[in-house]
Amino acid sequence: MTACFQPERNCEDYKTGTFEFETYLNGEIITSRFIRNDSVEIDKFQGKADTSSVRWINDCEFILKNLNPENMAERKPIHMKILTTSKNGYTFEYGVVGETRRERGSVKKVK
Repeated sequence: MTACFQPERNCEDYKTGTFEFETYLNGEIITSRFIRNDSVEIDKFQGKADTSSVRWINDCEFILKNLNPENMAERKPIHMKILTTSKNGYTFEYGVVGETRRERGSVKKVK
């Protein structure tokens, strides 16, 4: 007998709000904070703010595009896919649109 497990995906809960994301940078855990409404995301990281447009593909997937890119890498849109949700956050997969490499991360909702 096999069991079917469907992860929780209440993506609608995470279309707007204030979030925190932790990542490793130069051997340290760094926290960034971002604010998202339905069509714009403002990321605050190490004293710098970046603004990106948000285009929802479906309830759990969206494309982020930096509105003020400073180099070629920042001009490339990022595909974000929410994989699972919980009471306080979500797990996601992301990658540059058109490329096969994907990374995963998790976000905590703070507001």
